[in-house]
Amino acid sequence: MKTSDFNFDLPEELLAEHPAEHRDDAKLMVLNRATQTIEHRLFKDVVDYFEEKDLFIFNNTKVFPARLYGNKEKTGAKIEVFLLRELDKETRVWDVLVDPARKIRIGNKLFFTEDEGLVAEVIDNTTSRGRTLRFLYDGSYEEFRAKLKELGETPLPKYFKREVEPEDAERYQTIYAKHEGAVAAPTAGLHFSRHLMKKLEIKGIDFAEVTLHVGLGTFNPIEVEDLSKHKMESEEAIIDQKNADIINKAVSEGRRVCAVGTTTMRTIETSVSSNKKIGPYHGWTNKFIFPPHEFGVANCMITNFHMPKSTLMMMIAAFAGKDFLMHAYEEAIKHKYKFYSYGDAMLIL
Repeated sequence: MKTSDFNFDLPEELLAEHPAEHRDDAKLMVLNRATQTIEHRLFKDVVDYFEEKDLFIFNNTKVFPARLYGNKEKTGAKIEVFLLRELDKETRVWDVLVDPARKIRIGNKLFFTEDEGLVAEVIDNTTSRGRTLRFLYDGSYEEFRAKLKELGETPLPKYFKREVEPEDAERYQTIYAKHEGAVAAPTAGLHFSRHLMKKLEIKGIDFAEVTLHVGLGTFNPIEVEDLSKHKMESEEAIIDQKNADIINKAVSEGRRVCAVGTTTMRTIETSVSSNKKIGPYHGWTNKFIFPPHEFGVANCMITNFHMPKSTLMMMIAAFAGKDFLMHAYEEAIKHKYKFYSYGDAMLIL
């Protein structure tokens, strides 16, 4: 498989700039792998495809407001700082991306408040845009994190041509988000409303949760033609014993097990053993799934419509079958489905 095998022309107007008015009002394309057929529904109809004791697995990571703006000392130049991960809680050292990067060198200081209450010093260069910052803040760790949250904004992907709006703080977050650590939302989960969750519950459908703190590596373009040579950035993944047991029970009973999103799928595929059992897991995963791949746990999945030549699209091709997926994407463009983070959804059975 080559990167160019996953290219297609995506009209710009199909990139979703805003979510559907109600979470579960997004469109839903249903792909049946057994019959190779496609149905067009609304997301709220997802309940019709599941029975009592079937299982949904969600990624309960929570997005934090990772994009900050500071001013460079002396020149006052405005610099965007995108928080990637905390490296050391005690010394308040973080991996970040900066933009424009050419202006930011080791030893530079960035000021985030007029009273100089929050300052960061550049202590290392990691990549062309990557830097390591040490934050200087006179207060407790909790106060420091509260200050980051107060100053930060919702980290909408760069393709958005608009400014961040107040509703993004709520809508770029799943309703079941619990554990803060993601710099991008697990977007398939954005379609679940409280009302829909209640309907699934009433029908007797079971839920399990895993955590994968989504990093920006998910969106990194693939710069090699041979997929086997692409390296994913690592992301932190967690599955506890209780949720592993719920998943294993559903698999052993032959239930429909639905991974909600590519991040959920990567997490369970990271921890599955050769006998198709999930074990508890807490570590880092850089698993890159592309065709051909044998999936060990989920027999159906929910996902959004992804960008051409993206690692996310490649995982879906491995699950749905590449030719079937390319046909589905043609249909999606014809029927004006919305793509990417705030876009419409696909259920693959």
